[in-house]
Amino acid sequence: METSFDLIGQMPPASPVVLSVPHGGRDYPMALRASSRVPVTALAGLEDRYIDAVALAARGIETTIVQQLARAWIDLNRAEHDRDPRLDEGAAAGHLSAKVRSGLGLVPRRTAAAGDLWRRRLSNAEVEARIAATHRPYHAALEAALAAARARFGVAVLLDLHSMPPIVGSRARIVIGDRFGRAAAGRFVQRIDAEVAAAGLEHAVNAPYAGGHILERHGRPSVQIHAVQLEIDRSLYLDAALDQPGPGFDQVVQLVRAIIDSLADEALAQPMPLAAE
Repeated sequence: METSFDLIGQMPPASPVVLSVPHGGRDYPMALRASSRVPVTALAGLEDRYIDAVALAARGIETTIVQQLARAWIDLNRAEHDRDPRLDEGAAAGHLSAKVRSGLGLVPRRTAAAGDLWRRRLSNAEVEARIAATHRPYHAALEAALAAARARFGVAVLLDLHSMPPIVGSRARIVIGDRFGRAAAGRFVQRIDAEVAAAGLEHAVNAPYAGGHILERHGRPSVQIHAVQLEIDRSLYLDAALDQPGPGFDQVVQLVRAIIDSLADEALAQPMPLAAE
């Protein structure tokens, strides 16, 4: 069956580190283009622009899952219930998350730069079809890869790769998220922290990005499945227009590669639990 993502690398994984790239997709289906009230260039503002290229250049033997459909179609880093009643006829009434209220729910409704994105509201059937065809298969593949890595190595580490616009009023160029310790053991965050510091980059932990649904759903440190989100300032690897890979691309690839190596080293530093007799 055709999927909306690429699964690259072997199964079971050859490394305890699994890479996820949920927001790098640049595939805009005709159904999406037809319903948009803004040009595709405006929808592209939702992308983690070319972070998939960084991930693919940095990966070695790591099993990697890269979404190809654009985030404008459906956001894999939102829970299935994060549906926006101002856009989605199937959205439940009641408490809405801050992301939904801002227009960045399961199906994004608006961006600050472009305003409202769509010509009409979406039916419940349309959104349910996107969940079934795109959201659930991605998470099922990620869950399977992490479970297989955990079975093989005794531990699995998800590195969920994102990019961010420059943070106004902050010198941080990298943000490490672990949902305030709920998604990963501190030793993995410490290893990433050390690699970013060695690269001479200002960075922050959990502020302003602590990790979204992917970390909440898949990070289970109590059973040795750890998940960390890495947000990279786009100006580090894109050109001045933040549109195409720029002069810093190779340096960011080297940093991500060093982070992957450090996570694998940390994962394998503790012995794998003995199997039951």
